[in-house]
Amino acid sequence: MKKEGNDKQYRDAEIKAEKLIFEYIRRDENGDVADIVKALDDISIEIKKGMFLAILGQNGCGKSTFAKHLNCLLTPTEGTLWVSNMDTKDTSNTLKIRKEAGMVFQNPDNQIIGTIVEEDVAFGLENLGVKTEQIWNRVGNSLKKLGIDKFRYSSPNKLSGGQKQKVAIAGILAMQPGCIILDEATAMLDPLGRKEVLEAVKELNKKENITIILITHYMEEAFYADQTIVMEQGKIVMAGTPKEIFTKEEELKKFHLETPIVARLANHLRILGFPLKKGIIEEKEFLEEIKRLYQIPTKERNEFAIKAEKALYKEEIEIKQEQKKEENKQEIPLLVLEQVSYTYDKTSKDYHDNYAVHNVSCSIFSGEFLALIGHTGSGKSTLLQLMNGLLKADQGFIYYKGQDIYDKEFSLAKLRHKIGFVFQYPEYQLFETTVVKDVMFGPKNQGLSQLQAQLQTFEALKLTGIGEDLFDISPFDLSGGQKRRVAIAGVLAMKPEVMILDEPAAGLDPQSRKELFKMLKDIHRKTNMAVLLVSHSMEDVAEYADRVLVMQQGKLLFDDKLQKVFSYEQKLQEVGLDIPAATHIIKQMRLDGFPIKQEAYTQKQAEHAIISAFIQ
Repeated sequence: MKKEGNDKQYRDAEIKAEKLIFEYIRRDENGDVADIVKALDDISIEIKKGMFLAILGQNGCGKSTFAKHLNCLLTPTEGTLWVSNMDTKDTSNTLKIRKEAGMVFQNPDNQIIGTIVEEDVAFGLENLGVKTEQIWNRVGNSLKKLGIDKFRYSSPNKLSGGQKQKVAIAGILAMQPGCIILDEATAMLDPLGRKEVLEAVKELNKKENITIILITHYMEEAFYADQTIVMEQGKIVMAGTPKEIFTKEEELKKFHLETPIVARLANHLRILGFPLKKGIIEEKEFLEEIKRLYQIPTKERNEFAIKAEKALYKEEIEIKQEQKKEENKQEIPLLVLEQVSYTYDKTSKDYHDNYAVHNVSCSIFSGEFLALIGHTGSGKSTLLQLMNGLLKADQGFIYYKGQDIYDKEFSLAKLRHKIGFVFQYPEYQLFETTVVKDVMFGPKNQGLSQLQAQLQTFEALKLTGIGEDLFDISPFDLSGGQKRRVAIAGVLAMKPEVMILDEPAAGLDPQSRKELFKMLKDIHRKTNMAVLLVSHSMEDVAEYADRVLVMQQGKLLFDDKLQKVFSYEQKLQEVGLDIPAATHIIKQMRLDGFPIKQEAYTQKQAEHAIISAFIQ
């Protein structure tokens, strides 16, 4: 093993927990203990050197609490945790352990502090007192290993989200750790960024024998791991290889999780009567099995395919009814943007080359559910802030119901009531002492009477599924999912005609994500307001949106029906996006010669397409 001075390049990163318990103590306003929450409950685990471990679990199960123990951000209430044979309770080991176990957090922007990339990567080494000549050698090696050495002298602000996360990982790698912990480190990245980060850490795991611990809500990311554990209420409730875990669909559902779409598709087809083998979790394996079934004699193949078609007939009728309803919606333009441009640095000599949004024209119609997608830094957030008047366009026009929003007579305050904005972590918008007061804050600021404000508040709480038993408690005492619903209710209570949702499901486990979107779809149907969803999940976009806007480098690349936009697979991948997994499967089957005529964007649509291909 290579050495630098007297240091090992990479040390033994074996982690061992024995009966690990950690309790959070909640205190009341007087400082007295009000509640004790056991976040980790009798955790015993051994993580071998060089292992790639994925940790899954619903929100609040203890994943992040466990991760924070690994580099001494927290220490055990009971039990023992060793990192490289060092007891984390011993404060004399804290600095050594933090060298051994580096953590990469969710938001790349919160971890970047340097003005150029090499300064940021060197920051940790400087704080450790490493000699100058060694610092720059380590920085160069780390950047090279992550494939970002060409950005060494670039500003981090000019990098994509995935590249920024690589810079954060390079900063950890330069400190020569034995273990890298990624706590939802891909949650805010576009599809290409997620792939770049995961492939980079997999490469470090293979070539440098660095232990990788990946905490994620993206089930497909667990495929990169050697082993997977599932946590629930502070305990480890499942453990095994990704294949062993993802073949237990019903058991995962109990813990608010789900299998990847390929596994769900294969399992549901088998339930419907397709004689597929069990344990399929990856696309290649699924396609091979489908090819095998297609070789079965036509008569036998028709029998199980027709049986499956009948089982799905009811769902097919429901889909057609929903499509018919959407086709009949009223096309009333609410918001119109005409050749809108905006730049943040208006003093720059390159003013016209640094547009955050450039020459964008689009409209939002009453009653539609549309999506805005684009790679990190493509201009999505800037465009949203222009839509509701938080930013003023440098060029172009914006009209709300035919009125120019920049006219002196036009009220931007009223515009912001009509275009409701739900931020990425909606619960951060909460601040009042009770749920009702928090939701009523907006209506009261609209100048409504107390009675009218109450009526709109109670209506919004009902729409979001918040019961009366929660009305008078503090919003901060709610679960994560309940907080998100209350925050959305606060926007709904102002009776917006357009609701903008900026990554509303960020950080949610699969079940909570489904529940949130079901609620949003119900609200959309009942209120007929326009909904604009910003998301990095192509599956969410495919499931809920009718029309898709695609941003690239501040420009509007596409504005079309969902089916049309997802037909441009190569172009989407070039700009850091992708097509839904179901679409990719069906496209590959067509390339393999299957007689598939219809397109598919969701699991349900893929099932119909596959069944139809088997019937002759």
